[in-house]
Amino acid sequence: MTTANKLTILRVLMIPVMIVLMYINSLQKPIGFFNMSTAQFIIALLFIIASLTDFLDGYIARKYHQITTFGKFLDPIADKVLVMVALLYLMMIMPSRVPLWAVMIVIIREFMVTGVRLLAIEKGQVIAASIYGKIKTATTMVALIILLFNDFGLTVWIGNVLFYIAIFFTLMSGIDYLYKNRKVILESV
Repeated sequence: MTTANKLTILRVLMIPVMIVLMYINSLQKPIGFFNMSTAQFIIALLFIIASLTDFLDGYIARKYHQITTFGKFLDPIADKVLVMVALLYLMMIMPSRVPLWAVMIVIIREFMVTGVRLLAIEKGQVIAASIYGKIKTATTMVALIILLFNDFGLTVWIGNVLFYIAIFFTLMSGIDYLYKNRKVILESV
């Protein structure tokens, strides 16, 4: 097993740990650090570590020629589930700042992109990430980290603005993805 795949598996294993932490009542008490609970603090740290493994496994896979079919399959799934778990957790603890409609935009976009990628693979095509997708990923990760850490004690508008910028680029990248791959979609109808 390659180092890149080991990092992807590590990221996958962190996800259920994050979910379990959400439900341990004794960890829901505030710790005084940015008004966070123990669970929120640990989940935020795990999210950062998992996000770093995402960057690192991709770098290692490309640099050391460790790109595998397993990695191509599991890495994007791990990324999507990690983001969805963080979003759903934030929606639970701060529903006024992370509304359901925004979370649904992310979930629908991710399912749509995955579906189009599957259609393209069936036709032997590889779809590269667009600039909108890269901006979406970066702004989403930064926004989630800021929100998970309760804005690091800063004013809430910073986290809110970054979150809605991430949602905007999620929507833009989804529309761009559909438009650029409309031929693949229409050929499959």
